[in-house]
Amino acid sequence: MTRTRSTAAPAKPRAKSDGARALGPGRPKDLGKRAAILDAAKRMFTQQGFDGASMDQIAAEAGVSKLTVYSHFGDKEALFAAAVKSHCELGLPSALFEADPDTPLYERLLTIARAFYTMVSAPEAVAGHRILCSPQLACTPMAQLFWDAGPRRVQGDMAALLERRIAAGELAIDDVPRAAAQFFTLVKGEAHALLVFGCGGLDPAQVEAHLHASVDLFLRAYAVRPVAAR
Repeated sequence: MTRTRSTAAPAKPRAKSDGARALGPGRPKDLGKRAAILDAAKRMFTQQGFDGASMDQIAAEAGVSKLTVYSHFGDKEALFAAAVKSHCELGLPSALFEADPDTPLYERLLTIARAFYTMVSAPEAVAGHRILCSPQLACTPMAQLFWDAGPRRVQGDMAALLERRIAAGELAIDDVPRAAAQFFTLVKGEAHALLVFGCGGLDPAQVEAHLHASVDLFLRAYAVRPVAAR
C-alpha cells in the first residue's frame, strides 16, 4: 500500500499567554542584577538592620527597580536568607570540604577553621548575628531561615568530610552531626563572642593560635592516631 505524503503545513506552536511567559519555570534572570541586589542587601542589612532596611533602599543601592528585587527574591525575608547563603558560600564554599585524601587531616581542618573564622568575624556577619539576637527577630521564622541558609549547609558539608575521614580510618566518631557542630563551636570560641559584644577582636597571631588550639582539641577527642601539626 502506497502512503500519501501530507501536503498540509505543519501546525504552528501555540503562543503562550503573557501570564504563562511571566510565571513559567526556567525564566532566565539577569545574574548581574541578582549579584548587585545581594551585595546591596548585605550592606543595607548590616548598616540598617533587618527592620530598618527597606526593599526600596536595597533597590536604589543596587541600581535596579523594586520590581526587579521582588522578581528575583519574592520578599524581604527571602532576600535576607539569600544574602546569608551568599555570604556563607563565598566565605566557606563547599569545595573546601570535597574529598582530597592527599591533604593531611590536620591541614584540611585548619584550612576550614581559618576560612570559617574569617567568615563569621567579618563585620557583616557580626552585624547579622546581632540582628538575629534582637528582640524583633528572636523566636521568629527569620531565625530558621538564617539557620537553613547558613549553618545547616556548612555543618552538612563538614559532616560529609568527617564521614570520609572515618571511612579512611583517621577518625572515630559516634555522632558525626554533633562532632561537626562541635568543631565550628570550638572555632568560634570566646574570640567571636568578644566581637559580637563589641569588646574588640584578637590580633592575627592570637587568632592563629586560637585556631590551632581548636583543631588540636578536636583531634584529641576524635583522631584514631596522633595527627602531627604542620
